[in-house]
Amino acid sequence: AATDTGRAVAAEPLIARQDGGAVARSSGWRPSAEAPLAGIRVLDLTRVIAGPACTQALAALGADVLRVDPPAWDEPAVLPLVMAGKRTARLDARTPEGHARLTELMAGADVLVHGYRPGALDALGFPREERERIRPSLVDVAVDAYGWTGPWAGRRGFDSIVQSASGIAHAGMVAAGGDRPVPLPVQALDWSTGYLAAASAVAGLARRAGTGRGSSWRLSLACAVRAAGPAALRGAGRRGRGRGRGGRAPAARDHPARRRAHDGVAPARRPRVALPDLDPHGAGRGCAELALNRRSPSLGRTDGLDERRSFGHMISA
Repeated sequence: AATDTGRAVAAEPLIARQDGGAVARSSGWRPSAEAPLAGIRVLDLTRVIAGPACTQALAALGADVLRVDPPAWDEPAVLPLVMAGKRTARLDARTPEGHARLTELMAGADVLVHGYRPGALDALGFPREERERIRPSLVDVAVDAYGWTGPWAGRRGFDSIVQSASGIAHAGMVAAGGDRPVPLPVQALDWSTGYLAAASAVAGLARRAGTGRGSSWRLSLACAVRAAGPAALRGAGRRGRGRGRGGRAPAARDHPARRRAHDGVAPARRPRVALPDLDPHGAGRGCAELALNRRSPSLGRTDGLDERRSFGHMISA
C-alpha cells in the first residue's frame, strides 16, 4: 500500500475478534435444522447494505431481529433489499427516554450489529465498555468503511466510494481505456462484508455456547477489498472492456439516471469525485466527505495487491 490509510488497512485482519471477560447466563438459544438461530435476539443498528445484509442473513437463520432507526431516518432505495424477516422500531437515542429504551433493548440482546462510523455509539453514551457492562455476554459485531486504526477510520463511506478509493474503479477505467472510473456493477463489498459479519455473529454465538463468554468482532469494507482484491480488480476490468471512452456502455450514457449530479463520478478537472447514490439524506452531506480518485488511488495503489498472499492470518486470535 502506498498511503498511511492503505498501510493501516493492510495491517488489520479481515475479521478482528476480541473475547469478553464475563460468563454468560443461560440463553434462550433453541437451534434446529429449520431455524439454527431460533431464540437468538439481534439488535440491528445498521444502515444502507453491509450491516443490514448481515442482520437479514441472521433473520433467515431464525433469529429475532429488531432494527432500530432514528425517527426521521428513511432509506427507500435499499430497504426492500435488506428488510426480510425483521421487526422495526424508531427511537431517538439522544433523548433520555430513547437512551433508556435502547439500553433495555441492548440488555436483552444476544447479538448487537452496528454499522455507524467508529465513535458514533460512543457519542450516544454507548462506548464498548458500557455495552459490555449492559450485556456482558453480548456478541458485538461492528462494520465500517475504512478500517479501525488508520487516518480514515472515522470517515463515512459507501461501497462505491471505497471502490473508488481502493483502486477497483481505476482498474475498470484502465481496462476500458476510458477517462472515468468504472466500479463493479453491484455493491460487492457491502454484500461480502455483510455476509462475513453474519458468519462472525454465528461464530461468536458458538464460542459463547462453549465458553460462556461474549465477544466483539470488527470488519470493514476496505479489508474486504484486500481479501477480494485480485478478483475484484479482474471483475472491474471485465466490466470495463467493451465500454466506451466514458467508462460505461454507450447506450447508457444518456440514461436519465446517469445525469443526476449525485450519481457515480462527478465531472471535475482533477481529481475526480465519486459520490454515492443510495442515501437520499446524505446526497448533500456526503459532499463534505468525498473519495478522491486519482490515477494513484487514495487508499492504496492497485499494484500493491498481492495475489500470492495467504489469507489464513486474517482472523485475529
